[in-house]
Amino acid sequence: SSTLVYNSRGTIDNRAIEELQYVTELTECIKVKSSDEDVDDSNEFVKFFPSFIWAVRDFTLERKIDGKDATENDYLEFALKLKHGTSKKVMEYNLPRECIQKFFPSRTCFTFPFPTAPENVSRLERLDPADLSTEFLVVTARFCKFVFDKSDVKKLKDGYTVTGRVLGHLAKTYVDTIASGAVPCLENAVIAMAMIENQAAVKEGLEVYQSGMEKLKNSFPLELKEVSSEHQRLSGMATQTFMTRSFRDTDVKPRTSLEVVTKLFDGYLCQNEQASKKRCEDLLSSLSATMNENLKQGIYAKSGGYDLFCKDLEDIVKKYNSQTNKEVKAEAVLEVFLKQKSVDSKAILQADKKLTEKEKKIKEETEKAILLEQEIKAKEEEQRQLQEKMEAEKQSNEERMRQMKEKMDEEIRLQREEAERAMDSKLREQAALMEKGFQEKADRMSQEMEEFKRQNAEAESNRAREFAELLENSNKRHEESMAMMMQQHREQMNALQKQMSARPSGGCCIL
Repeated sequence: SSTLVYNSRGTIDNRAIEELQYVTELTECIKVKSSDEDVDDSNEFVKFFPSFIWAVRDFTLERKIDGKDATENDYLEFALKLKHGTSKKVMEYNLPRECIQKFFPSRTCFTFPFPTAPENVSRLERLDPADLSTEFLVVTARFCKFVFDKSDVKKLKDGYTVTGRVLGHLAKTYVDTIASGAVPCLENAVIAMAMIENQAAVKEGLEVYQSGMEKLKNSFPLELKEVSSEHQRLSGMATQTFMTRSFRDTDVKPRTSLEVVTKLFDGYLCQNEQASKKRCEDLLSSLSATMNENLKQGIYAKSGGYDLFCKDLEDIVKKYNSQTNKEVKAEAVLEVFLKQKSVDSKAILQADKKLTEKEKKIKEETEKAILLEQEIKAKEEEQRQLQEKMEAEKQSNEERMRQMKEKMDEEIRLQREEAERAMDSKLREQAALMEKGFQEKADRMSQEMEEFKRQNAEAESNRAREFAELLENSNKRHEESMAMMMQQHREQMNALQKQMSARPSGGCCIL
């Protein structure tokens, strides 16, 4: 959680406050922004500094202010109260208190009494729970409930949640930077860590896609719509996995890497086609086994053999079509098969003495028409599959764009909420200063807040512009890919139209 629990014993005195100031002085050893300019960016720290709990142990005093009972939080605020004046002594007194108020706008106090009787203190670790003070247990229960209920998760600048893994990356970056003698910079650390996390996010996303498609591959060959449907589902899951882990993703490389899903899809389509091709070839090999045996034995090399060959071939094609109506390579494999058999067909036709030369010429033209018809069917099948693939890619890209937009809107919302929380804390601090008569300090804060608002508006505008460019570039890459497929589609259509126009009139088809 993002909560700092500061322990002191007995009371909140000036020494304890001065020691706590050392925590706030960390801001002098850490830069928020990577700018080389020597600017005061301490105002940025309030956006992601932890909430603060002061735990006063072994508290024995009465909580009274000006003779009146005071709450634990009143007691803390009284201890942090500023003094009026400009003397060196007053300024030294106020400085640590101003730092605490500035960097820890959310402050809570718990005062714990002695946990047990004085004679039991030396053996606290071995003490039976029943011997603990009831009042101590009550305060402890309140403390635990507050921490569990009120502690926010640890966050980076712009509202990014820090996981254990991210914290490990940050800690290593800070330690390495300090060890090198340089000043740690939060912005640089976040950028470096974002690169690591986003690359890992891409890997996770691709693993989700590949794992699912590998399972699907075990069922190949499948209809194209089944493969496309699973591709769209897994592509969406891969994008969601990436979006969940990634952050500060204004670098185009991770998202471009994620778009390799399209290439993976092409690979799986190819594997499905190969599986379909093999199944179709195996089926034709089985169905044509008897015909091949007849060819070897010369059954067709006699008068009337051509008609017998055509009848057997027609039977093979009918059986093949009835069993391959959902195969993606059905027409293409049949085209190759018929071209191969046309060699045998021509030889049988020329050797058939039953037919006149005129009849042979007619049958030869008919056979050419059959082959062209099948070639056209194969091209039409390829064209339909290309259109289906384009539609699948279009829908996948639309889903990817939707998720990217959703993620970007969420990041801008977090950035805005972070700025609003910081502004609210500054307004509360300013109101407290005015209430206590520190008008000059309150006026200075007004100037700080105006600059703070300007910087936040500029940061949000820059972030929105970065996101818009990212979406535009991603969509542009998709459009380029679609344009290439469209060009391929047009070329196929032109080739198909030429074949249709060259197709001889009349003739018949085996189908």
